[in-house]
Amino acid sequence: MSNFILETRDLTKEFRGFTAVNGVNLKVQRGHIHALIGPNGAGKTTCFNLLTKFLVPTSGQILFNGKDITAARPAQIARMGVIRSFQISAVFPHLTVLQNVRIGLQRKLGTTFHFWQSERSLDQLNGRAMELLEEVDLGSFADTITVDMPYGRKRALEIATTLAMEPELMLLDEPTQGMGHEDVHRVTELIKKVSAGRTILMVEHNMNVVSGICNKISVLQRGAMLAEGSYAEVSKNAQVMEAYMGTEATELAGAH
Repeated sequence: MSNFILETRDLTKEFRGFTAVNGVNLKVQRGHIHALIGPNGAGKTTCFNLLTKFLVPTSGQILFNGKDITAARPAQIARMGVIRSFQISAVFPHLTVLQNVRIGLQRKLGTTFHFWQSERSLDQLNGRAMELLEEVDLGSFADTITVDMPYGRKRALEIATTLAMEPELMLLDEPTQGMGHEDVHRVTELIKKVSAGRTILMVEHNMNVVSGICNKISVLQRGAMLAEGSYAEVSKNAQVMEAYMGTEATELAGAH
């Protein structure tokens, strides 16, 4: 089996003459936490949308575990084990935390949204759901109505719901966006913890998070790959520093 769980070859997406993703060759190593970073408008989200098949590439290939998935549909690649967190987000605000995770487990069983089934038949999933909640430190929130939870805890719940789908490759889209310092720290630790035995590809703007937990970083600029390597290598790259002109460059250099 290839060392690379995910690979793109000359991945390109054009929108009416505008090239949002331009010949990107990305290789994500199995077991790594790999970050996709870049200034606003660099094409990171478009790239994620191509990988999860919410967009169809104009040209190029996407390989998962060596298999060409360029033509696969979103549901097919989810079944293969490529799960994007926060796409199944917004969780269900008026259900409890436990019920939310149980829905993730139901999706895995293929009994998606059988809300009319008796509660009892779903109780068999409670044990596993509680294990997942414990894994993301939400055990004590099991009976809390989701809408009443603090923002950072909701993100942790989204990670638990994603884990319920048994991802082999987890794609995290801006996991710490809009969080205060304490929540950022908690979610960063959580990502590190759940990465054991999995591969994570994340789009993240917080350089402290990236420098703290990522094995490898790919920098996009104007849809093309600008640089790739460890945080130490990338943060010293003159082109990267230039791309992150001003405040972001200082942030890039200052993150530890």
